[in-house]
Amino acid sequence: MSISKTRARALLMAATALASMTCASRAMAQDAAASPAAGDSQVIVTVSRTTRSAVAFSGAEAQKILPGISPLKAVESLPGVVYETADPWGNNEQNEALVVHGFTTQQLGYTMDDVPLGDQQYGNYNGLSTSRAITSENVERVTLESGAGGLGVASTSNLGGAIETFSSDPSKLMGFDLRETVGSYATTRTFGRFDTGQQDLLAGGEAYVSYLHHDARAWDFDGHQRDDQANAKYVHDDAAGKLTLFADWDNKVEPNEDATAFAGAQTAAARAYTPATRPFIYPNVQQCAAYLAPSAANGNLPGSPPTAVGNNFTNCFSAAQRTDILLYGKYDWNLTPDMVWSNQVYYHYNYGRGIVAGPVNQAGLPGLFAAYYPSLVVGTTGSAATLQNIANVFGGTGNEVRTTEYRINRGGEVSTLKWRLGDHQIEAGVWWEHNEDAQHRVWYPFSAANNDLSPYDVPNGPKAFTQYYAQFHVNDEQLHIQDQWRVLPNLLLQAGWKASLQAADGKFPINQVNAASVSPTSTSFVHYPSGSISSNDWFLPQVGAVWDATANTQVFFNVQKNMRQFIPYGAGSNFYGFSPWSLGNQAAFDLFKSTVKPETSWTYEGGVRGHTGLDWGFISGVEGQASVYHVNFANRLLNIAPYNFINPAPAVLENVGGVTTNGVDVAATVHFGPHFQAYDAISYNKSTYDSSYSSGVTSSGAPAVVPTAGKWVPLTPDWLEKFIVSTNWGPFEAQLNGDYIGRRFVTYTNDLSVPATFQVGLEASYAFTVPQISAIKSAKISLNVTNLGNTKGISTAVVSGATATQGYTAYPIAPTMGFVTLQAKF
Repeated sequence: MSISKTRARALLMAATALASMTCASRAMAQDAAASPAAGDSQVIVTVSRTTRSAVAFSGAEAQKILPGISPLKAVESLPGVVYETADPWGNNEQNEALVVHGFTTQQLGYTMDDVPLGDQQYGNYNGLSTSRAITSENVERVTLESGAGGLGVASTSNLGGAIETFSSDPSKLMGFDLRETVGSYATTRTFGRFDTGQQDLLAGGEAYVSYLHHDARAWDFDGHQRDDQANAKYVHDDAAGKLTLFADWDNKVEPNEDATAFAGAQTAAARAYTPATRPFIYPNVQQCAAYLAPSAANGNLPGSPPTAVGNNFTNCFSAAQRTDILLYGKYDWNLTPDMVWSNQVYYHYNYGRGIVAGPVNQAGLPGLFAAYYPSLVVGTTGSAATLQNIANVFGGTGNEVRTTEYRINRGGEVSTLKWRLGDHQIEAGVWWEHNEDAQHRVWYPFSAANNDLSPYDVPNGPKAFTQYYAQFHVNDEQLHIQDQWRVLPNLLLQAGWKASLQAADGKFPINQVNAASVSPTSTSFVHYPSGSISSNDWFLPQVGAVWDATANTQVFFNVQKNMRQFIPYGAGSNFYGFSPWSLGNQAAFDLFKSTVKPETSWTYEGGVRGHTGLDWGFISGVEGQASVYHVNFANRLLNIAPYNFINPAPAVLENVGGVTTNGVDVAATVHFGPHFQAYDAISYNKSTYDSSYSSGVTSSGAPAVVPTAGKWVPLTPDWLEKFIVSTNWGPFEAQLNGDYIGRRFVTYTNDLSVPATFQVGLEASYAFTVPQISAIKSAKISLNVTNLGNTKGISTAVVSGATATQGYTAYPIAPTMGFVTLQAKF
């Protein structure tokens, strides 16, 4: 059945079911809302009337941690979350790592105002980062469903929960909001927002427009992270319904340092060389050439880094360049007092590239170049003469420039009908998206003819060659229907299901060239496959309940199945990875298509949440949530042997068993009168592999077993603790926040790990009036210090392979930084 017929059939089924119901007189209640706090303010909000574990973090609280902080970075304060980056805002997407209950970044769901944001991986094919979708200062709140996201969350990757970001609405009063942040490493962040207030010229609605300019030098090299972003939002709300229009434009450049390689199969000298950071050389372009000039240090081989540095060589520069346009229109139509039909259409266009300027003689590149320039090979591809010829083709400096050029062109719709019928609240919805994404891999000379080459510019000089050009068409469909039944005044049951359907087609108008000496029948012959894959699951059930044990206490449980769809290209700067189109030949693709299954998970969770005012001396109130969870993760996909020009061998991407996860989260905020409150969250997680897997054969011909059974999932710490202690005295407020991350394994066999880390941040602010300037309604100055104790250690870690012989790579924790922000409202 085609996806269009599937969609029509499902819509007909949903409409028939709803038509059989009659409308009741009781008004529609609001959806799951935040419970009121026991004190004057809250750090976290536990989301009530949901059968899932759900907590929310307000945009205002996030800005206290650090003005301009990424919404995803902000949720690291919530229980069960690990979010690591090498910059304090969480803006650098190359070195971000998110883990929630054992699930990593690309196994979670993400939305902004219900618009799907894809799976957030670096080199995304179906979305954009949350910070590129909305300016941080315009965020109203971020909600984390850490076990399983709601059935209506528009995502193809929602295996282990969902993070939903919501934008603030325009103010009904006219005004300006101006903010300026300055601080460490030449940071400047300028934000301005104008709210029109409710205006007859806007048909009785209200709107805002905002603009952001962010520029901060990296703390460990001379590269500037730059971001320009504009947001606009319009809202018209009346008895008939609510119309919302939103627009986002973002232009972002992120110079990147490389991760440091630890351990692994290198020489003893190279293993001994493990620098704290791997900054690039730019803007000293002369040094870029001198670093690769033939010398005793590199064996007199042109375009080669010093031999002793091994994998930790230095690139001239690298960066991510991204431009995004995101638009949506949404109308919540009040059909009756008991029925709301919401329809939302959206469009997202992205273009950009990852750019790297580095040595021509590293990572197997001479073998690739020899296929495109066979006349340059005068001996072996690693000989001095051949390397000199290759260096000459790329401008003579020993550097080449590689770009991975992206395009995302997607649009979709989300339609949801909510009907209050007596003690039932029925919800039925459809999400559909069509995405045309593409990727080029292009190589350029590093020469005077390409004198615009830098981390900040788009190459426009002559190309050396295009290695491949991949095109994908992806149609996603998600259907859901659920019923919340108020069985008793204090007991709510919920049951429903969703269907996740995908049809993806990929082709290569430009395929990779092979060396003339490689036979088309050889396993070293590269020919990326073309073809389509459909993966449909019509029944992903969910059931749960909420019991109001007291007026202020709820007990909840939820059981849910989810599926993650296959992806056209994987994490990183190219499509190598967890993609069937990266397997290197058509036979491998066809085998994958017929034998491999999408990843799935069953999540079981339960807990208690509540809030209450107290009169226990200096303790005046408390709210919080405690939950336990169990997850059975099946059909885990593992890229056992990636296929590319560096590793010309048969690719292996297959299901290798499952993961069992058990854990507990406990979070609470205690109020000590009107001036003090303390929030603390403690989490324990145990995620282990269910079985071992085979990777090739031994010299005797027996399967080479990788003993992962019972081993902990890498990058998933067992213990986490987060705290925020805050105080407020009229116009003055301050808070101290802490984040403890336990030991993390960095190999599948657990023979390498990185130690636990603990970081503390500080915020203090003072709000004041400026009586001599009547136009200023309010003003505020704030101080933020990140990593107050200057903790050293690993922030983001990346698994390189199964065992210590393959090592791992990592980025360091950023040092202590300080920032001052001045905000004024007019």
